Formats: sequence, structure tokens, C-alpha cells
Amino acid sequence: MKNKLMLALLATALTATAHAQVKTEDAIKWRQSAYATMGWSMARIKANVEGTYNKDEVIKAANVIQAIANSGMGALYVPGSDKGKGWVDTRVKPELFTDGAKVGKIAGDFNQAANELAKVAATGDAGAVKNAFGKLGGTCKSCHDDYRNK
Repeated sequence: MKNKLMLALLATALTATAHAQVKTEDAIKWRQSAYATMGWSMARIKANVEGTYNKDEVIKAANVIQAIANSGMGALYVPGSDKGKGWVDTRVKPELFTDGAKVGKIAGDFNQAANELAKVAATGDAGAVKNAFGKLGGTCKSCHDDYRNK
């Protein structure tokens, strides 16, 4: 609980700092790029758990996801970035900016799942990776379901 509170406070502090420094369209581009990179990494892991398992490829992809998850991306959700265009029109719903506690919990769960996936990937245990990958995917889905326009 203490870690989640610290994550929420850190995200708030980073967001306040970023507001003065980042143009809205840049924030949207950067977060779209980060999510695209995570999506590619998720696809790499999925291909490995469903096909021929390559521990090194899974570790690389899991480490990318972990790095992005822990990069402070909350700072890229600047006011007004629920509208506008980065590479494409943003799909974030305005509710993301008003549901602070719920968004903080989802973000904390996502970070925890990303860290766990990277830890498990390092062991080379394909079954454990598949399980951790499923948990990570569940955190992604919970945010998409509530805060991403289709």
C-alpha cells in the first residue's frame, strides 16, 4: 500500500513538472510511441509463449515493457491531452483525468505486473512467463476498457 501511495505521489509530482515543459501534441506523440513499442514487445512475448520459446527474446521484450512502465509516463497525460493529435488522434477518454484513485491503482498494478514479468522472464520458465504475461495483459485491458476510446 505504501508503494502504491508513493507511486501516485510521484506520478502527480512528475505530471505537475511536465505540464510546464511539454506541448500537448508532443505528449500525445510520445505516449503513443511508448504504447506502440510496448504493443510490439507484447506481441514478441505472445509469439514466444504460443510458439517456439526463445528466452533471450522474451527477456528483451519484457525489459522494454518494464522500462517504459517505470518511466513516469503519467507525466505525458497533460491537461487537454484527451483531445488533439499526436501521430494519430488521441483515444484517451476525459475520465482518465478525473478518476485519480482508480487510475493510480491501475497504473500501480501495471507497474507491478511489468516488474514481475521482467523478473520471471529472467528465469526462462516459459509457463511462469505465460502466467505473468497474462496478468500484465489484464492490467492493460482494465485501463483500455475504462479509459480508451475504441
